[in-house]
Amino acid sequence: MYFLTTIVNFRFQDIVDVILLTILAYHLFLWFRGTRAVKALIGLVGLGIVYLLARAWGLFLTTWAFQVLFQVVVILLIVLFQSEIRQVLEKVNPLQLFGLHKVPGEQKWLQQFSEAIFALAGRKIGALVVIEREDRLSEFLVEGQPLQSEPTPEILLSIFQKESPLHDGAVLIRGGRIVRVACYLPLSSGADLPKWWGTRHRAALGLSERSDAWVIAVSEERGTVSLARNSEMTRVKNAEELSELVLEMSTPVAPAKRNWLQRIFFLFFNRWKTKVAALLMVIALWVTLAGQQEFKRTITVPLETRNMPTGFEIVEPEAPEVQITLQGLRRDAGAMDEDDVSVELDMSLARLGRRTFSITREDVHLTNDRIRVLNITPAKIKFDLKEKPSKTD
Repeated sequence: MYFLTTIVNFRFQDIVDVILLTILAYHLFLWFRGTRAVKALIGLVGLGIVYLLARAWGLFLTTWAFQVLFQVVVILLIVLFQSEIRQVLEKVNPLQLFGLHKVPGEQKWLQQFSEAIFALAGRKIGALVVIEREDRLSEFLVEGQPLQSEPTPEILLSIFQKESPLHDGAVLIRGGRIVRVACYLPLSSGADLPKWWGTRHRAALGLSERSDAWVIAVSEERGTVSLARNSEMTRVKNAEELSELVLEMSTPVAPAKRNWLQRIFFLFFNRWKTKVAALLMVIALWVTLAGQQEFKRTITVPLETRNMPTGFEIVEPEAPEVQITLQGLRRDAGAMDEDDVSVELDMSLARLGRRTFSITREDVHLTNDRIRVLNITPAKIKFDLKEKPSKTD
């Protein structure tokens, strides 16, 4: 019954509430996808479902234990995933809406850089190169030595040759220049990675899971070049393809022009499975929690009178009505209707003529004692009273 009451009283504000939370859940999933945080979020959702079921079934001890646990878990999550939280806040930076972000200039170094990478691959010299984008990577890089240089083939070959003391680690490129060498990256925590992947590939994927950086890994055993971006690893065939990819990454691309029908189609059907999952999760959460929401409901009921003095009658108004505004939990207040509310005015002190009577909360009678009377309109009512004509008249 409570479930049906909640659904029947679905308001425009509830539609906006569900849509906004669905958009938030969808983007949070995209931002956290492939990182350690997404597993923690899935675990929290599971614990939240258990908590809601325990609360709905009246399991007092389990509910109390989860309430204490959540207080500790929230603090731990903030400490453990502070970098992911910071990146999410940076991505919703309102300044980006006005285009106030850095746009890289002409990338003259790309061709030589790409040729150097495939020269390393041709000699089967392992290499790991990080190209920084918008996210600052200082917190993810361990150790390393500062170096200011162009990413020329000579420099990269001298860094990654086995005799070099700087070959073991990654090179960081920022703004088209090498700024740090011999850096150690966080490894990917994925359990389904290919067995033939070495430390370089796991480190490349690990950094791409935590930031928007692009990481190039050169395999020492196979002489292949791979590119890690957006938590995915792809194989690069030649220097021209690598140049085009990095240039595409570095150059702002104007969005393709679409008509209104194409925009609507793209809005609803792009990643539609993820959007539907987010919507269903939010609806389930809303249905579960909406019954606990404070809810107002206004009901118009006829005003009844009692204890009318003998021989008196009301001339006007003939059928007085009163609007009663009720407040309570949605599951209770939403179920109230005209049959559950009555207003009876005591007329024992009535006198002939035009008289004003106050309608108080004591005059309102409700079938549910968990509901509160918030307002009465009108709070006062005027009656014209006269004597009933005698039967002999």
